[in-house]
Amino acid sequence: MGVIARDEALQRARDAGFDLVEVASTEEPPVCRIMDYGKYKYQQKKRLNKGHTHHGRNKEIRLRPKIGDHDFMTKANRARKFLQDRDKVICSVIFRGRENAHVDEGFKLAKRLVTELEDVSKVEQQASMMGRRIVVILAPK
Repeated sequence: MGVIARDEALQRARDAGFDLVEVASTEEPPVCRIMDYGKYKYQQKKRLNKGHTHHGRNKEIRLRPKIGDHDFMTKANRARKFLQDRDKVICSVIFRGRENAHVDEGFKLAKRLVTELEDVSKVEQQASMMGRRIVVILAPK
């Protein structure tokens, strides 16, 4: 708009329904802009928050070798939600007492879980025995 008087600039801003914002006060004459200041502040805040990224956390799903089908599907769906939220899932098959004699059942269960979740996850650590539990770590794709 060029160099105009302050009162005229304020009147033009009011007529347009916007604010007169000083952009560069050190210049001679000072540089101002007609804009919606509330919208500008909102966009600045959104731009600042856009840099926030999700930090993946480790979530754990605990299974037992004698788990029922419905309970297994409930645990698998819970793990699927964790993976869709970009979190890693640690799947533990825990053995107690005489269950230690049937470790092969636990490996079958871990393999079943991996195949159930293969569409949303990749295996970060294969099923391995750690003490009295089998541990599999799944990461989101």
